[in-house]
Amino acid sequence: MSFKDGFKRLSIFGELWAFMRERKKWWLGPILFMMVALSVLIVVTEKSVVAPFIYALF
Repeated sequence: MSFKDGFKRLSIFGELWAFMRERKKWWLGPILFMMVALSVLIVVTEKSVVAPFIYALF
């Protein structure tokens, strides 16, 4: 993966921010934040010793 490919992936976030700002869709922000936070939590605890304790919360 080259530098330009990585930059193109980051431009998706810029486009999303511009869409939310222009169309006043601020309610999308918390939904997207929670989706990203839960995704990161799942990836981090996938092979962890702490995983049984995290899954007990849900």
